[in-house]
Amino acid sequence: MNTTYADTVARPRSCASLPTEQTRAGETDAGETDAGEARAERDLAAALTRGDPDALADAYRRWAPLVHTLATRSLGDAKEAEDITQQVFLGVWRGRAGYRPERGPINAWVVGITRRKIVDALAARTRRTALVTAATAAAGTRVPRPSDHPEAVLDRLLVLRALETLPHAQRRLLSLAFFDDLTQVQIAERTGLPLGTVKSHVRRGLHRLRGALEPEHGAPPASRGAYE
Repeated sequence: MNTTYADTVARPRSCASLPTEQTRAGETDAGETDAGEARAERDLAAALTRGDPDALADAYRRWAPLVHTLATRSLGDAKEAEDITQQVFLGVWRGRAGYRPERGPINAWVVGITRRKIVDALAARTRRTALVTAATAAAGTRVPRPSDHPEAVLDRLLVLRALETLPHAQRRLLSLAFFDDLTQVQIAERTGLPLGTVKSHVRRGLHRLRGALEPEHGAPPASRGAYE
């Protein structure tokens, strides 16, 4: 049977080709939600640049999880990521007057601050590792592994600097205690010194080491090997 133009015009389209009321409503709701979110972010940015502390709290609730995730992925350390998150929102507050909405939304601005803080943290980690590597090489002790926690690396550096002030015998025995985690008995076996001599050197060395560390930093936790 031949189909005329009139038949084609008169024939309704299939239901599948027609947008449903539910689809249209969903698209409308999504558009309204996006527009509402954009307005909320603009209002937040305006309040933040005015110096409203509540706006900072709102920004933290919105984007702290994202900032923490980005920092954790880049640094591989959840604790350091927490520190970065705090630094980012401190930077948001201090730099709020520099935000320019015409350059992009505020969430992109926050992500930009996050990236800069991560780069700074990685650079600082590299500098710390290089410094401690040089110090440990000079002292003849173990070079820190990349997996060492940054706080442990800094503790090691402080101890190394303090050890350099001790007489050679005390420095040698305390290095075995701190960095090789040896007991006094094990130190005596390794060095061939009498146990009493080892105990005497360790006791005097610890006393002098505390004196070198406590004024500025407080004495670090001693290795178990220094007392056993």
